[in-house]
Amino acid sequence: MTSNQTKLGRLFLVPAPLDFACDQETDLRQVMPLGTITAAANITHWVCENAKTTRAYLKRIDACVALKASIQTQIITELPRQVHKKGDHLGSFDAKPLLACTLKGEDIGLASEAGMPAVADPGSSVVRAAHELGVQVIALVGPVSLLLALASSGLNGQNFAFVGYLPQEPQDRARRIKELEHLALKTGQTQLFIETPYRNAALWSSLVQTLQPNSRLAFSSGLTLPSAVNQSLTTQQWRKLTSGAMPEGLNNQTPAVFAIGA
Repeated sequence: MTSNQTKLGRLFLVPAPLDFACDQETDLRQVMPLGTITAAANITHWVCENAKTTRAYLKRIDACVALKASIQTQIITELPRQVHKKGDHLGSFDAKPLLACTLKGEDIGLASEAGMPAVADPGSSVVRAAHELGVQVIALVGPVSLLLALASSGLNGQNFAFVGYLPQEPQDRARRIKELEHLALKTGQTQLFIETPYRNAALWSSLVQTLQPNSRLAFSSGLTLPSAVNQSLTTQQWRKLTSGAMPEGLNNQTPAVFAIGA
């Protein structure tokens, strides 16, 4: 690099707490390392899912470590709506323009509403663009719901897959559950998936009705919150315990991660 060349900025993947849309908030210092909070406090340019949510997150960061720049002067850019609806992992969205400030030496943060950006959330296009531009990508340490749920499930953590959302239509959903169960039983691969909270009851009912009696079904809800619940039983045990109703700790307001396996 010559003396008149500007050093490139960096792309920081900034995890957010998992309490988004929950009734209670966790103390940020209990779920985030100080290093992550400090790094986030020093960023003044952001790409995110939702600007309002990001400003609220920055306010929580500021309560722990003073922001380098006031929230009002932070430059926050939302990912396009099409990215939220269709995803951005297939390479159809060019995110390079969102990283223009890194070419001028400015660091930029990528944030989602909860957890690690680009994992079960939009943002992979931004990370891909950074690599193509030669911008250093730094993933900060913080909560990732999928791994916390997997570790808490008692299912195979050596071979697992995250399959996103299951179909909404009852017949399609049941068919997909059977496909995932067959794969889990045949290969030993744990199948992880999520759902919009208000559909948790419908999903749970379909799981308990569809899975074979000896298949294991686990869920984690309210991860990192004081009210967090992790439970893992066979389908037969769930049927006896709940008679098909949602178990205690699973509701239609709190995000949850589900897993099936042998």
